[in-house]
Amino acid sequence: MTVLTFNDIYAARQRLEPVISPTPLLAAPWASCGHRTLLLKPENLQVTGSFKIRGAANFLLRLPASQRARGVVAGASANHGRALAHAARLEGVKATIVLPSTTPEATIDSVTGQGAEVRLAPAQDCARLAGQLAEEHGHVLVPPFDDPDIIAGQATVGLEIAEEAVALGLDVTTVLVPVGGGGLIAGVAAALKLTRPGIKVVGVEPELAADAQESLHRGRRVSWPAERVARTLADSLGTTTVGQLAFEHLRAFVDDIVTVTEDEIASGVALLARHADMSVEPSAAVTTAAHLYHEHDLPAAGSQVAVISGGNIDPALFARLREEIPLPFHNCAG
Repeated sequence: MTVLTFNDIYAARQRLEPVISPTPLLAAPWASCGHRTLLLKPENLQVTGSFKIRGAANFLLRLPASQRARGVVAGASANHGRALAHAARLEGVKATIVLPSTTPEATIDSVTGQGAEVRLAPAQDCARLAGQLAEEHGHVLVPPFDDPDIIAGQATVGLEIAEEAVALGLDVTTVLVPVGGGGLIAGVAAALKLTRPGIKVVGVEPELAADAQESLHRGRRVSWPAERVARTLADSLGTTTVGQLAFEHLRAFVDDIVTVTEDEIASGVALLARHADMSVEPSAAVTTAAHLYHEHDLPAAGSQVAVISGGNIDPALFARLREEIPLPFHNCAG
């Protein structure tokens, strides 16, 4: 398999200019010390509430007109489903999204509101049903993460970090990226290593779903049982294994993967709500949690960027986590 080139990433950035808005790097003084500062990359500000719009739109824009006319289908997480539905509406393409049967009604409405058709299935059957629909109706199957065009779209997150760091004269030493199926970190790491090779790229996973960390450390992809990874609050990071193409990018470009506990994830959501006025999903809070509670696992100095991957959190869960007392953390910034 071939990893991304700079030309792949730059072309994706140009392709996506009419679709997305670059997200800024935001200072987080409440989580910074004199020798170690935190910047947030808030992908929760994207139009569909997560980074997923980048990959979905890039995939769709790369399709020839003859394939767009057949429509697209995805067995999707809610974030990928929202993103593909939005991109398909912009391009006038019919979209069918297969979501887990447990998906909240508000989430289903957010997808159908974009004009997409929603089919429901048990979570373990969504991918199978999407493939069946593609075969029966000729739809183009849009994978959630393990595809070169998806990864190239997600890579524009890393390209923006590199360019803004240079423009603002920031000494970014480390970028922290959530890891689920691996599409986001694969793209971000490729973009950074191809433009700013001195920056360390560190993935962050829940301890309860650390298949990518084990895969990277073993040098081969491993799978964790679905019932094991399903225990984590960071549900969109609860994939059973990292994608094959994504894993090739991890091996080529990622420096390490660290893990955080469930309590640390919950605290990350609460702290981002209280101090940054951000509503983020648990899967997006893992990077802030790593910065706050795992200093010994990360490079010692400089500016760390935490990629905040999305903000589509259930309101009741957000209200509960926001009110929880965060775990103590060392804050020498004041």
